[in-house]
Amino acid sequence: MPDRLMLLDTASLYFRAYYGMPDTIRRADGTPVNAVRGLLDMIARLTTDFGATQLIACWDDAWRPQWRVERVPGYKAHRVAESVPGAADVEVVPEALTAQLPLIRRALELAGIAVVGAADHEADDVVGSYASRAGIPVDAVTGDRDLFQVVDDARQVRVIYTARGMKNLEVVTEEVLTGKYRVLPNQYADYATLRGDASDGLPGVTGIGEKTAASLLGEYGTLDGLLAAAADADSGLSAALRAKLGAAADYLAAAPAVVRVVRDLPLPTPEEAGARLKPVAGERRAELEALATEWNLGGSVRRLLQAFDLRG
Repeated sequence: MPDRLMLLDTASLYFRAYYGMPDTIRRADGTPVNAVRGLLDMIARLTTDFGATQLIACWDDAWRPQWRVERVPGYKAHRVAESVPGAADVEVVPEALTAQLPLIRRALELAGIAVVGAADHEADDVVGSYASRAGIPVDAVTGDRDLFQVVDDARQVRVIYTARGMKNLEVVTEEVLTGKYRVLPNQYADYATLRGDASDGLPGVTGIGEKTAASLLGEYGTLDGLLAAAADADSGLSAALRAKLGAAADYLAAAPAVVRVVRDLPLPTPEEAGARLKPVAGERRAELEALATEWNLGGSVRRLLQAFDLRG
């Protein structure tokens, strides 16, 4: 089997697992385990269907990094449950999911799945950094459109997009991206900056939606090229568009660095992180099988073990 690295936007997947299965699925002490079950099933299916030989569960060490908030104060502000001066804000997460996060980490550890985060950065940045330096094909699994910017056909980097559910996965390549949004991957961050993203608290430029953003980038190439045209009286850009861009000048100066995923984090190599998939053996296998019963995980552990046994 040829080498292929799979990068999981882990929080995106366990949120989807939580909302995709009833939280009445619980272990004996009443702790819900629906997200644990769902995530393990996702991993078993994804690694099998897409032929992953290496796997990294990329983690949000900071779901709302301060350096992004300093640039755009509204960044993810609607998701803040509690502001904590001098520390990370508390995200709105259902209590029934919060209770499962230690269980998820333990299950990933016993399964031998590498978990990698980076201080003051999101999982997207970890994905972007690994995807940008991998010398093998990469599949980034996410429900977040921001990661479309890492797609690179020449380097065989794809996004497995989960927004429509596991039964309707979309493999996003440059052809798919240009066909759907009319922008190239290296234009996607500028595109998202212009049109905004309510899910991240990014307002965009008032009066510029997806079609206009794509059209402008098609003509001017980049946000910098567009802003240069807006500053040039002879560029032919309409007065109305100049006014819209001018009104959003402060936002446009700050937002691109917020939207772009980081590509150069100092991370352990996949080899150092233990990304190579292999059968779960010995005491870890026995403990994971025991937890399948103790935690009421149904067949999800069995399916994961079977998927990883194929890598032996």
